[in-house]
Amino acid sequence: MLGKSPSYADAGGACSGYLVDSAGTRLLLDCGCGVLGKLRSVCDYTEIDAVVLSHLHADHILDIVPYASALTFGPRWLSSRAPRPALHVPPGAREQLAALSTAAGMRADHIEAAFDLQEYDPAGEVRIDELTVRFQTVPHYVQAQAVEVSDGNARFTFGADSGPSTDLCRFAADTDLLLIEATLDEPDDGDPRGHLTPAEAGQHGRDAGARRLVLTHISDELDPAAARAKAAEAFGGEVELAVEGAVYEI
Repeated sequence: MLGKSPSYADAGGACSGYLVDSAGTRLLLDCGCGVLGKLRSVCDYTEIDAVVLSHLHADHILDIVPYASALTFGPRWLSSRAPRPALHVPPGAREQLAALSTAAGMRADHIEAAFDLQEYDPAGEVRIDELTVRFQTVPHYVQAQAVEVSDGNARFTFGADSGPSTDLCRFAADTDLLLIEATLDEPDDGDPRGHLTPAEAGQHGRDAGARRLVLTHISDELDPAAARAKAAEAFGGEVELAVEGAVYEI
């Protein structure tokens, strides 16, 4: 758990970023503000095989710019002779990441030149060594995908940023670990809604039949005990709150 904050980082924290390690294959899921530094505290950035972005909101992607800088200028990278990490991004992201690079004062191809950039099909799947990555579009303010990572035995589902979604529950059915957002203390009134409350997150976990439920994308300004209690009541079982630095084994 590298970063679990919502659109603004917790004190001393980072925004969305999760490291999946399976038999030596390392996958970085989202790369929000502050994530690169957190990543470097637990493994070498040269050892990441692939990065997957769930959607293109700033709190999920901004550290992809300094990560690209490390893969361009970093002495450790230049001496590693490692292949470029794959960067799996939503449809249309290539153009938006070029604009982000330019806005950051870099060349338009700053990100694409550093990574092996590939736009994924939300209806398809991606293979990363022994891992299979699948996607499910979820309601949000921009196109967003929930992400499932499986090695054929264990399954991990990340709900990304999502409003209430029966599709997400079906996608996550019987998952070993559902990492689900719980951004709001009270439901928003947007159309579509883009986030969940802790109680809604717990109900989604129950409807999915998730074996383990962890709440993420939740600010340190909210009462953690109250959030956990509301989610646990709806889930009908124990619920955990994401903690930076925590390791979840499945």
